[in-house]
Amino acid sequence: MTENQDTQHRSILRRIAHRAMLERGLLPDFPAKALAELDAIHGPATRTDGSTRDLRELLWCSIDNDDSRDLDQLTVGQALPADGAKILVAIADVDAIVKKQSAIDGHAQQNTTSVYTAAEIFPMLPEKLSTDLTSLNLHEDRLAVVVELIVAADGSIQGSDVYAALVRNQAQLTYNGVGAWLENRGSVPAGVASVPGLDQNIRLQDKVAQKLKDLRHLHGALSLQTIEARAVFDGDTIKDLAAETKNRAMDIIEDFMIAANSASVHFLASRKFPSLRRIVRTPKRWDRIVQLAGERGGKLPAVPDARALEQFLVSSQASDPLHFPDLSLSVIKLLGPGEYAVELPGEDAAGHFGLAVKDYTHATAPNRRFPDLITQRLLKEAIAGHNVPYSNAELTAIALHCTESEDAAKKVERQVEKSAAAMLLESKIGETFDAIVTGASEKGTWVRILQPPVEGRLTAGFEGMDVGHALKVQLIHTDVERGFIDFKKVG
Repeated sequence: MTENQDTQHRSILRRIAHRAMLERGLLPDFPAKALAELDAIHGPATRTDGSTRDLRELLWCSIDNDDSRDLDQLTVGQALPADGAKILVAIADVDAIVKKQSAIDGHAQQNTTSVYTAAEIFPMLPEKLSTDLTSLNLHEDRLAVVVELIVAADGSIQGSDVYAALVRNQAQLTYNGVGAWLENRGSVPAGVASVPGLDQNIRLQDKVAQKLKDLRHLHGALSLQTIEARAVFDGDTIKDLAAETKNRAMDIIEDFMIAANSASVHFLASRKFPSLRRIVRTPKRWDRIVQLAGERGGKLPAVPDARALEQFLVSSQASDPLHFPDLSLSVIKLLGPGEYAVELPGEDAAGHFGLAVKDYTHATAPNRRFPDLITQRLLKEAIAGHNVPYSNAELTAIALHCTESEDAAKKVERQVEKSAAAMLLESKIGETFDAIVTGASEKGTWVRILQPPVEGRLTAGFEGMDVGHALKVQLIHTDVERGFIDFKKVG
């Protein structure tokens, strides 16, 4: 790549991203009708009826990525007797502005998710909404759907409720800042210190989240730790792929969102409403997971068993933390993808194998995911005592389309990631790397090198290779435009 091209990395990746969106049936730009609707929206939604609780004085805070501007949820905790706690999760009331069958809703239903690429974000909703009028922004009054959770000392959910409320974000915080503080790696974040009582409240939230997490894992939720890499730019030039690591602040949001998603399903079921479930079926390649465990001195039963797998993962992380992300990635690949499915009242849907949760939906990110907006509409109509706003046939079609579009969005994100990685690696052709097999099928064999964390195709020496195998590879070819990175086995 020439020096001129080198300074245009970001623009090249933007062009690749736009092309990938169109090739996958996703829309990179908002249609004219949606933009016309947007021009007619001049402020956040308001509600004056008595059904909306005024909870603006609570110590609400958002915890998200450093650069997040679409804030979907706020959290707050309240200590209860006997070491219990009340946890409130406020979810942005996107439906208050984005109405069913509007042009903006139609675009959201087409893409079904925001698409996050290394060069550009393609938001599901226009940024005027997702980062402003339907975002739970700092010091702004916003309508929300609140999920209330009563958590016992052992981490079990003793009760839950869902209702409409008016909320105000008191502190916009980040995973990195809060995580470093909670783990004694950094000082108290300024946003926490500036709000009296917020430090104690977040420590309460952290304590409750750890209890929820411990109980889920006791029931078989899987301890998985993968390496998520993001492109690091110097201006418009890509310089590195940086690995992001999980921390306790992420645990707070993850565990509260899992609990809130489950409570949303229970609320809908109690009102005889259908729900749009997020499921991960029993893994089809359990035999290979058993084989992986055996190669590492573990033993798993012949039939899928989440608790047994969790015990193996915990022991593996303790004995070999350095290589645990590689084992996690192998297990995730073998578990298979998640999907959306409709559960009608009285039916028994499949659960989420990886989370050890039987009743699970997506409800907590309506600015970013269309299934969450659908669930929000179901919840609001159930709260109001109205009829179901979608027919069973509509929900079934939406579930199938959301599964397909989410898969397309992930492929776009991966394609741009690979193009960015190809840019970074093209000067390293001929070098050798330690790697792990991440995919093996008739379509090809895939490996991920450890540093930088990049995945590519194994074009030679793949005979006998299967997911989880470690090997040494040599980089032999890159193609930025197509996102191709090719290796061959050596040694």
